[in-house]
Amino acid sequence: MKLKTLLLGACSAVVLCGFANAETLTIATVNNGDMIRMQKLTDDFTSKNPDIQLDWVTLEENVLRQRVTTDIATKGGQYDILTIGTYEVPIWAKQGWLLPLDNLGADYDVDDLLPAIRSGLTGEDGKLYAAPFYGESSMVMYRKDLFEKAGLTMPDAPTWEFIADAARKITDKDKEIYGICLRGKAGWGENMAFLTATANAFGARWFDENWKPQFDQPEWKNTLDFYVKLMNDAGPPGASSNGFNENLALFQTGKCGMWIDATVAASFVTDPKASTVADKVGFALAPDTGLGKRGNWLWAWNLAIPAGTQKQAAAEKFVAWATGKDYLKLVAEKDGWANVPPGTRTSLYENPEYQKAAPFAKMTLDSINAADPKNPAVKPVPYVGVQFVAIPEFQGLGTAVGQQFSAALAGQTSVDDALAAAQQLTTREMTKAGYIK
Repeated sequence: MKLKTLLLGACSAVVLCGFANAETLTIATVNNGDMIRMQKLTDDFTSKNPDIQLDWVTLEENVLRQRVTTDIATKGGQYDILTIGTYEVPIWAKQGWLLPLDNLGADYDVDDLLPAIRSGLTGEDGKLYAAPFYGESSMVMYRKDLFEKAGLTMPDAPTWEFIADAARKITDKDKEIYGICLRGKAGWGENMAFLTATANAFGARWFDENWKPQFDQPEWKNTLDFYVKLMNDAGPPGASSNGFNENLALFQTGKCGMWIDATVAASFVTDPKASTVADKVGFALAPDTGLGKRGNWLWAWNLAIPAGTQKQAAAEKFVAWATGKDYLKLVAEKDGWANVPPGTRTSLYENPEYQKAAPFAKMTLDSINAADPKNPAVKPVPYVGVQFVAIPEFQGLGTAVGQQFSAALAGQTSVDDALAAAQQLTTREMTKAGYIK
């Protein structure tokens, strides 16, 4: 009996020592559906890595960006793994703020990453500085039943003129059915992601070749006029407060006839467990105006390791797990192939099971491949980026301009005044930063 007690005591000590020696990774992430699902599946990781514990900091998109940017710029060291976008990766890598991902394991297969997504995460030294958790472009998601009722047929490649006409025709405000839901919430990655990509299709651009802001040009006036009028006529009330998650909820509950947003939303709107219109959704390319550019962006949410972490080896293990091929299989086993994180790996789009389960797969891949970050606008530009401008100043600029445009949508200011304010504040900041001589 005494021996048994001693053995039990020894075992308890070993377990307690194991927990005491466990490293805790603090992971900052966004409150998107795919990220929430990942958190629910992390028992798979911790069971294989009992010496690593996970501490999640899950934040709304705008808040996440602000917190991680402040932390990494001030070398705060709060986080061991960051969820960051395609915009931040090359800028932060150049600053020396991120560690290169050189040790993701022999079976990680970096060459399987989609070239369009991988190129945006690669530094000037050719090294990968973030691993894509999911990749996306943007496209039209629409209600086939409402189109049929209105006698409309959605083209595979619609124009903005067609979209606007259809939105007004299928709107029934008495029944709380709004023809179109578009982002209105202020933020460089919220309303300005949508509006910058849309402006490309209208022939607008943020800057000319000499970095002079272009909000005083007719193309931006046309873009913002079109957007505000369309949303007033066919959008939901309170649209200036709606971002990705708010519009997703509206679409899933049957209140949107069309939604133009991230291709990653396709699995959510077609999921019968979450969407009341799951069997009624069709897909089309993002619209154009006949000028040669569509309003589809290019983005990935990625996992990166800040240079200040003291837990690099453990962080690399987690990043490899969450963005590797086996994770896709894990999601497929738990929730079905249609719900695996999209837009990162060539092998996924070659998988017959995924093609069968995901009616949106081809449209997603076509949209990702069609985006051209190096030539995003109709006219020449000095910057890279489709729905953002890849300079450090854009985060602040995009949000400030987004606040002006959100106010115009809310009716708190006019389109002309919003554009004048955007021109003034952007000119001031670009002059201060030395872009304009």
